[in-house]
Amino acid sequence: MFRRLLILLLLCASFLPVSAADAVQPRVGEVPPFDLGSQFGGSAIDLRDYRGKVVIVTFWASWCGPCRKELPVLGRFQQAVGRDALEVIAVNVKEPRKEFLAVIRANKDIDVTWVHGLRGRISDSYGVQALPNMFIVDREGKVAAVHRGYSEAALPGIVEEVMSVLPPEVLTRPAGS
Repeated sequence: MFRRLLILLLLCASFLPVSAADAVQPRVGEVPPFDLGSQFGGSAIDLRDYRGKVVIVTFWASWCGPCRKELPVLGRFQQAVGRDALEVIAVNVKEPRKEFLAVIRANKDIDVTWVHGLRGRISDSYGVQALPNMFIVDREGKVAAVHRGYSEAALPGIVEEVMSVLPPEVLTRPAGS
């Protein structure tokens, strides 16, 4: 009887929602959670659909000054490399949809895939506790690098990390082609 109760408790616990305090951030070499919710416009985002591309997943909020500096830089990087080799996915963290939409409207020129974070479910599954929080995912779907915070001094290193996981043919073509 005790064994059945223990098994039942373990099964129930496996269906409890994950909180950021409980979740461990994916580490370099690990496969991150696949489900990134739905992009602005409705279609579901599953990281498995981006195999063969480098994916930058960044978590942000409208009140986060460093996030607001990072997003345009990532948008320019997206344009320079091209969507055939790189996908930048910007996941909003725990903000009302109204505030999320206001940021998108004010930043129509930023070329990233915008995602409303489903009341924190996505950021919690990634163990996000500080913003911005960026994950560079390689072409095989594994985490190549993790960055917390933002500084202009760190940009050359981040660009270098992304370039190191891009296909060689992308590195030899003109920017934006």
